[in-house]
Parts: sequence; structure tokens; C-alpha cells
Amino acid sequence: MTTATCDHIARHTRPAPPHDVPALQRQGWALRLAALVLIAGLAACGDKAGKPAAPQGPAQVGVITLQPQQQQLDTTLPGRTRAYLSAEVRPQVSGILQQRLFTEGAMVQRGQALYQLDDRSLRAALASAEAALAKAEASARTLEATARRNAELVKIDAISRQAHDESQAAAAQSRADVGVARANLETARINLRYSRIEAPIAGRTSLSSVTPGALVTANQASALTTIVQLDPMYVDFTQSSTELLQLRRDWEAGRYQKVDGNQARVRIRLDDGSDYPHEGRLQFAGMIVNDTTGTVTLRAVLPNPGGVLMPGMYVQALLPTGLASDALLIPQQAVSRDLTGRANVLIVNSDDVIEKRPVELARALGSRWLVDSGLKAGERLVVDGFQRVKPGDKVSPQVVDLNAGQGGAKLPSAPEDGKRPAPANGQSVDIAAPRAGAPK
Repeated sequence: MTTATCDHIARHTRPAPPHDVPALQRQGWALRLAALVLIAGLAACGDKAGKPAAPQGPAQVGVITLQPQQQQLDTTLPGRTRAYLSAEVRPQVSGILQQRLFTEGAMVQRGQALYQLDDRSLRAALASAEAALAKAEASARTLEATARRNAELVKIDAISRQAHDESQAAAAQSRADVGVARANLETARINLRYSRIEAPIAGRTSLSSVTPGALVTANQASALTTIVQLDPMYVDFTQSSTELLQLRRDWEAGRYQKVDGNQARVRIRLDDGSDYPHEGRLQFAGMIVNDTTGTVTLRAVLPNPGGVLMPGMYVQALLPTGLASDALLIPQQAVSRDLTGRANVLIVNSDDVIEKRPVELARALGSRWLVDSGLKAGERLVVDGFQRVKPGDKVSPQVVDLNAGQGGAKLPSAPEDGKRPAPANGQSVDIAAPRAGAPK
């Protein structure tokens, strides 16, 4: 780039000198024009903000029509699982443990060998008992032969009556000695058989409390292992006597129908909240109230083919207590409470006007309330759009399907122009939160 070119660029890019009046005038006019444009924009925005909003139609709310239905009533009671059969294995003879013959936690059959004790002393005791029996039998044969001879001799007065009586007594005593020896022999055989500890019932074993080489004693306090039968299983749970009395009053008043008497079906909910797939039967209902807790103990029997239930698990028993023939169920989100805790709902009357109605609720059934009083079949209950209405407002009710989709039914948002499309009669629409900027 030449020096002349650089001078040309510098001359055209440097600011105008103070004496260049036309350039300064042009810059001032540009600033004034920008200020006028800004003022005009602000005035236009002010006019637009001051313009009144377009009138909106009646607020749109989601409603359902109450229909009576037959509803089974369940009582949820806490309980614990119990083994159907349980046996603690203890030694019946003393000895040194030689061998464990089962796998801990495995299934065993009744009569299966679990432990083997050192049986040498027991075998020696058995041999001694056998010898004692043989000795007693030999002595008995001699004494009985003597008694028979003396019985013949006494007839011809060859011996005295005293000698005869003594020989007869000796023979009887020898027979008793034989009986004692035989009993001792049977005891020795039983003790030898007890040196091989067997399972008293079929079931699953727990951990072993001893290892080979340990000394065990007859009828010791600590069990060697425990065997439990897991199929079927017991579930013991308790119910308040107050609840039982109230339930009987409801039955007598005809509000609920009794279900299957004392052979009612019982469902189980596990500690993690999942439902147990197999139903059980109520086997026993206690008739004595615990004077400390005021409860009655109930017992159910459930099949346990997969071994899911284990003894000592905490579960919830769902016990059917009655049948409501004309039950009205409402979603829990439709209920609000005032400062006194009283439950209220909003309904849409025949003139499409919101009314506030106090209700009495009996119990919660999942995500719904069982209505005791305050509502009638055929009334339209507001289940969505509470924030947009108040009692006395004219509304546009839209039928809602609460089972539509996993996220529940939702109302469509209002369009930009404020107009609300009306769905076809009886058609379910989605319920959604109001669009930002929509009228309350």
C-alpha cells in the first residue's frame, strides 16, 4: 500500500473538524430522528396496553357424572407371616458331633438325616444291654425249671411247702428281670438311633448353630437348626374391636352386605407396596379381645408355591368386610376442606352454575373417596378447573374421562383469540392446566 493511499484513507475516516458545520448538522438531525421514532413506539405501546381485553366466554371446567356402583369394601390390617409348621431340632442324646449331613437353607424331607454323633459309647451300651438280657433269660430258665420240679414234689410231700413257695417266687422274679433287661436293651437301641439326628418335618432348614467336633447334650436349650414349612403360610393380623362393632352395626342397618362369612378371601400387600399374586382364606377369627391392645387376632392361610413369603415378614392384609350396593365414588382431587376440616365439593347444576356442596366421606378407596352423604347419582361433579371458578359462576362443563391415559384426563388450553371449542356431546376431552395468560 502506497503512502498516497494511506493519506487518502486517513483523510476520509478522521472526524470532521469543528469548523465543518454541515457535518455536525447532519449528526444532530440523525439523533433527533431516532428520538422521535422511540417516542412514537412508546406511544403505540401505551395505546395497545390501554385497549380493553376481548370479552371471554364462561370458564371451562371438567366434570364427571356420578353413577352408583357396586363396591366391595376392604379393611387393611397390619400382620406378620408365620410358618405353617416349625420345628427346632435338638439332640436327644449327648455326644460329639461328627458330621453335618445337610446343606444350610436347603429343603429336607421328613426322616432325612441332619447330623451324625459319635456313637461308639452308645453301641457299647447296646452290647451291654444285650448281654444283660441274655444273662437274665438264662437265669430265668433255671429258676423256672426248679419251680416246675418243686411243684411236682410238693404234691407227694417230698419238699416242704415253704421250699415250693420260694422256688415259685424266684421264677417270677427272674421273669421280671428279663423284662427289665429287654427294656434296657430297647432304650440302648433308641439312644443309638438318636445318634443320627433326623428331620422331624419336611421343610426348609435354617443355619446350623454347631459344627463338627462340638459337644452337644440331650435336650439342650439352643437348637441345632430350625426347619420351617413354607407352603402354605399363615398370616396373623389384628383388628380393633371398635372397628368390628361398627362393621356389625353397618351390617345390621343394611348398609353393607356381608361377604362369605368367616371364610372370606384375603389378599396380601407386601412390605414394598406390591400385591401378592395368590389369594388366601380367612381360617380363624379370634373371639377374645386382648385386654391390653383392645384387638382381636385373625389368621389367614395363603399358598406360597414360589417361596416369596418368609416367616416374620411384615405384610398388610386386605380383608373384605362388606359390599356396598349403591356406592358413590369421587376422585380425591375433587374434594377440598375448609378451615374447620369439613369436606366440600363443587357441582354444576342444571343451569351450568357452580354450587358448593358439603359432603360426608366414609373411607378412602385407592385414589377415590366413598361418599356417605351430600351427593346424589346423576349430579355433575367438578374434577378440574377449580382455580378458574367460584360458587355462582356460569361455566362451560366438559365431560372428563379420568381413565384416559396414564397422566389422567386434561382440559384443552384456551386458544389465542379467547374462543373455546365445544366438544361433541358425550365425548371425553383431556383435562390440562390452564394456559399462561388464560382468564382465571
